Order: sequence, then C-alpha cells, then structure tokens
Amino acid sequence: MITVSPIRIGERSVTGLRVELPDSPPLLLIVAEKGFVMCGYLNVEVAEGLGVCAATVSGVKSFEDVLEAEVKAVTTKAQKLGIKTGMRGKQAVKLML
Repeated sequence: MITVSPIRIGERSVTGLRVELPDSPPLLLIVAEKGFVMCGYLNVEVAEGLGVCAATVSGVKSFEDVLEAEVKAVTTKAQKLGIKTGMRGKQAVKLML
C-alpha cells in the first residue's frame, strides 16, 4: 500500500510518502519545496549525482520518526541550504521550505 499524507510544519505543509513493504519497515519520504528527507532505503550518492537537495535519516518507521531522527547524510545542494549531519529531520525539512 502507498500512502500520501500532508504533514504540517508550522504554518506550512509538506508531503509525506509511505510505501508499505513485505516483511520490512516502510519506505518513507518527506517532500518539501526545495528538497526531500528520505529514509535509508534511498541512496544519497545517487541523489548527489542527480544534483538534488536531499537528506537521509535511518531507523524510522513513521513520519514522526523521520522528523525526529538525526540526519545521517546530505547532498551538496542540501548543505548549501544549511542542512548538516546531526540535525533533526524536522530542521532539515524547515530549511527546504
């Protein structure tokens, strides 16, 4: 099953995408205007090669987990927005608005 949900970040809204996978945690992605925060299923090196703004978190099972998790990797374009490893997913999403 694939679920698309609006997620409120302050006064703004972003899009959450959740893909249920068999015998596995879900694939999670939160998409903002300038980039996205993705779970560890997705590859930050590929995102870097495509020149997109992306940050990776891991060990997440819900959108709330993505927002609270520590950013583990970022692309160069994300770094230019001030996104750094160690910050929370929510901080990264706010910088992508």
